[in-house]
Amino acid sequence: MTWKPHATVAVIAEDDQGRFLLVEEISNGKVVFNQPAGHIEEDEAILDAVRRETLEETGWEVEPSYFLGVYTYQAPANGATYYRFCYAAIPLRQVTSKLDIGIIAPHWLTLDEVRDLGSKLRSPLVLQCIEDYRSGRQFPLDVVIDGQT
Repeated sequence: MTWKPHATVAVIAEDDQGRFLLVEEISNGKVVFNQPAGHIEEDEAILDAVRRETLEETGWEVEPSYFLGVYTYQAPANGATYYRFCYAAIPLRQVTSKLDIGIIAPHWLTLDEVRDLGSKLRSPLVLQCIEDYRSGRQFPLDVVIDGQT
């Protein structure tokens, strides 16, 4: 059997009131909260996936500003390994209310509100990425060499 990890992006977007953009969604039959996130598509540049996933899941256009890191997670529900390329992005404007199937709604939440979600977070990486962002962790966008760009 061939091991097939999943390459995904996740986006930390903070508004001018210190709130973070999260997505309320259905995953494995449960309502959970996550950053705008999803799989990188074949032949898609990673930064294009950042923009696309955020728009599809929240209706917001964003512009990536810096790279936070690659986070690895093995999901207990299915045993799949995810490589999460996490980026900070500037929210520009909400342009649509049409969202991907399975998305309930986007929400702007404070850090305390995110922490209070506890087990409703899709994975521990949701809070870890926000905390890394808040601690000042950042790398330039060009630290990831993407042959698709």
